[in-house]
Amino acid sequence: MAKHVIAGAGQVGSEVARLLTGQGHEVVLISRSGSGPDLPGVRRVAADVSDREKLTALTRGAAVLYNCVNPRYHEWARDWPPLAASLLGAAETTGAGYVILGNLYVYAAPDRPMRENDPLDPPSAKGAIRVKVWRDALAAHEAGRVRVTEVRGSDYFGPGCLDQSHLGERFVPALLAGRTVRFAGDPDQPHSWTYVPDVARTLVAAGEGEDAWGRAWHVPTNEPMPVREVAERLCALAGVPNPEVKALPHWMLRTGGVFSPMLRELEELRYQFVRPFVLDSDVSQAALGLAPTPMGEALAATLAWWRGRLAVAA
Repeated sequence: MAKHVIAGAGQVGSEVARLLTGQGHEVVLISRSGSGPDLPGVRRVAADVSDREKLTALTRGAAVLYNCVNPRYHEWARDWPPLAASLLGAAETTGAGYVILGNLYVYAAPDRPMRENDPLDPPSAKGAIRVKVWRDALAAHEAGRVRVTEVRGSDYFGPGCLDQSHLGERFVPALLAGRTVRFAGDPDQPHSWTYVPDVARTLVAAGEGEDAWGRAWHVPTNEPMPVREVAERLCALAGVPNPEVKALPHWMLRTGGVFSPMLRELEELRYQFVRPFVLDSDVSQAALGLAPTPMGEALAATLAWWRGRLAVAA
């Protein structure tokens, strides 16, 4: 069994750690706070991932380095450059394979399902930041200095998804409490939702396969579903009346952005929620031998996690 290093102990990084230790691997899980699952085989380390010397020392002897970091949304422009440089440098120096957790911000506003070979032409500043992270890593790969791959998913949902998920703490608890959900977009547009355990499985698969390096992969994701239908299915599973999902007026989002950094950052990404936003994962499913967790099963697990969390809070 091998050593694996995961930078970032959030919802995805923690799930990757669980998968890898379940396979008998040694895991070093790095975050600023030293948090993450307390599991046999997981060594939790409190460190600054942008400290290249420290990260390199922790990565020595590792088969794979996973980039699962998630800077605060409104500080991407400041935080991503040093983080990306440190992670890529550590992988180059140690010889570890480098697996990057990416997203769909890198593509143009879509008029059809998004595929891995689509041009990288983002309409947002955040998308441009993520494009640079990938292009710098890919250039190092093509120069023979490192093995690199990137895994891209759509908006996350599932156990552990909280404030940065559109189907997180402002969604599921409100439905269960019978409160109307205000959605920052059109609740009737088809939208791809990516289940976090499927993200973790894809990251691990990409890091294991010799044919996965040097390109990007989409996380296996179910058929698109409007957020209104997601609410209907969750309420049916929970056995509660559906309190309805209503669109948050655009002017309200813009006004809220004056006071909330998070809402302010959502404005440039609003295009993803007012038109069909669909991920095509056929290529990765065939090449990596993966399939998305059925939507009913994923929603049931999400509901069970939230009910447990809310019961503890009560």
